[in-house]
Amino acid sequence: MPPRAPLQRKIHGLDCVEEVSLLKRELVPLVGDESRLAFDLLRAKLTIDLDGTSLASEEIDSAIDRTGLRHEPWVEDSAEDETQSSWIQYRRGALTTISGVCGLAGWWLHYAHSRSLAGTDNLLDSPNEGVTPVIATVYLIGIFAGLILVLPKAWRSLTSFRPDMNLLMSVAVVGAIAIGEWFEAATVAFLFSLSLLLESWSIGRARRAISSLMEWTPPVARLVCSSGGVHEVSPKEVAVDSTLQVRPGDKIPLDGVVLTGASDVDQSPITGESVPVEKEEGDPVYAGTINGDGVLTMRTTKTSDDSTLARIIRMVSEAGSKRATAEQWVEKFAAIYTPIVFTLAILIVLIPPLLFQASWEEWIYRSLVLLVIACPCALVISTPVSVISALTSAARHGVLIKGGVFIELPASLDAIAFDKTGTLTYGEPAVSQIIVSSNGIAASSVDEDELLSIAAAIGSQSSHPLSLAIVNYARDRPLPPNTATEVTSISGKGSIAMVNGREIWMGSKRLMKDQNLDCRQTEELLDSPQARDKSVVLIGNSERVLGIILLTDPVRENARDVVALLRQSGIKTISMLTGDHDAAACNIAEQTGIDDVHSQLLPEDKVEVIGLMVEEYGNVAMVGDGVNDAPALAIATLGIAMGGSGSDAAIETADITLMSSDLRLLPWLRQHSINTLSIIRQNIVFALSIKFIFVLLTFVGYASLWAAIAADTGASLLVIFNALRLLRTAPVQQ
Repeated sequence: MPPRAPLQRKIHGLDCVEEVSLLKRELVPLVGDESRLAFDLLRAKLTIDLDGTSLASEEIDSAIDRTGLRHEPWVEDSAEDETQSSWIQYRRGALTTISGVCGLAGWWLHYAHSRSLAGTDNLLDSPNEGVTPVIATVYLIGIFAGLILVLPKAWRSLTSFRPDMNLLMSVAVVGAIAIGEWFEAATVAFLFSLSLLLESWSIGRARRAISSLMEWTPPVARLVCSSGGVHEVSPKEVAVDSTLQVRPGDKIPLDGVVLTGASDVDQSPITGESVPVEKEEGDPVYAGTINGDGVLTMRTTKTSDDSTLARIIRMVSEAGSKRATAEQWVEKFAAIYTPIVFTLAILIVLIPPLLFQASWEEWIYRSLVLLVIACPCALVISTPVSVISALTSAARHGVLIKGGVFIELPASLDAIAFDKTGTLTYGEPAVSQIIVSSNGIAASSVDEDELLSIAAAIGSQSSHPLSLAIVNYARDRPLPPNTATEVTSISGKGSIAMVNGREIWMGSKRLMKDQNLDCRQTEELLDSPQARDKSVVLIGNSERVLGIILLTDPVRENARDVVALLRQSGIKTISMLTGDHDAAACNIAEQTGIDDVHSQLLPEDKVEVIGLMVEEYGNVAMVGDGVNDAPALAIATLGIAMGGSGSDAAIETADITLMSSDLRLLPWLRQHSINTLSIIRQNIVFALSIKFIFVLLTFVGYASLWAAIAADTGASLLVIFNALRLLRTAPVQQ
């Protein structure tokens, strides 16, 4: 049998684990192995491996139809239906708003009407009292708005005899209505709708991460023909071993190797290196990186579908879908809790009258009491209210958390991996040392201030990051005046200028070699540990090297203290992942107290390291800020982005964003997560304890319907008030 191509379908509404579970339920018995199914939640895409099977596409489509989800054939390059996506997002928000407004309006009308009735002081005295048709209608509108997207799923769950959270919520609301707890029913419907809205928003943000990454792909490549002419084509049309020309300032369209030319290339989108990297003949270049001021001719080594940037995009998408298929505890609980409750209620009605000739009326009443007290309103409310409070408090402190599931993860972390550039460091070069003749260079006629003044004069005519760092360093210092004229930029090497009538050059080691000087002492110094992990700018004239300026990416303030606090909080392993060379990585690790260092990593290497850490330690967080960190952020148990300086792709891909890039927010976040889990556990234990006590009382005949209603309402209020304590979380310690 010849190999069969995978069958791909676009599934509308494929937003969360519930839809994945529905599809698996119908498709796994058909295809025989769950590994044949691949879910891409970021693009709402289902891929089925049919190789080695005789299944027809019609059979697959029929199985998908049984789930009630709308689908269509997947078209790889088709434009997203933005109108539909916007409508779905708008619809969820609008329905949640209507649910909340109508719930409050119903409560206010109910309360006002009940107060006007003689002998009724509040709703708890008689919840059925004063529920006029108008009030009931307002409540029902709010309840229906909150559950309209849930009821079809609950119905499918009921008819397939597989109880889930949707059925649990629907039963809770219907049960509350049946006993006259209208406001409680409306509250449950609103809170559940709000949690679904947050989940949908989180998936939407992840989908936009793909679009953000796509922006790094250049739209055209300049293909060099055999005749020597150059014409623009789509990168998708370029074959391996083609010759491309890359102009100054252009994005490099494909992975390849430099054939001719020299230039500084900004590789920060891919490798995260803080300064441009010098590229010359034989050096590798990557798609999505930005050429400096030199013209490069390159030979392509990979197609557009296999470039480093394409792999980044693919890894983000795949990692997002894998995480979304994880089973949630609440689903497992609902699958057990709901049928047990219904079974107990039926047994209470039937067994005593049939076996012991007990009164039908009495045991029917006890069964109703059991259903009322077993109605999981307090239990169901406890978690979303706690999560909403925790998310709100985190946002006030500058921590953006993209959904309730991610507020729990920081508390259970076993290891954290930090990117270096822009995360542990500021991501911008700064002058660390100025070296003149007293430090071993051939005799010079300038001192430190004069050398800095000359460098700043030449650097002011350049936009290179190292030049800008020197100019910024010199700006607030009382330096002798110098002016640079006739500045000439030399691609990939530096600049030559006239300073006070003297010709001065400033740039890299390659530019120094072009001057045909005896530079043995300088080269020895550059090879020493003093300069090995630094960016180097040399200044000289036609006779000698006048001096060297060393620059480094400084470590963020409090980085070492933050690492220590994270260790004290119970994090077992703290690692650093970087694309920089060994010396730079080890220097930063020493300054921050990190002892597990991985250097010279490409994005796929970071993904591999994170995968190994997850296997070894368990729950692992990745903290990063660049496009090159996006795949690792996505594959980690928890992705945390530095929002203040981070790229859009990293922020969109991450589960949590530190909006101020303050590393002190990390230990605060971990403690906040621990507090949130504690509150959630308190609420769950309290709610279940109340249920258990009243179930026992029901069996022995001491629980009444009204007592059950009061207990359930009181439990709901108490768990809400307990959850609201999270809004008073202490600020980040200064």
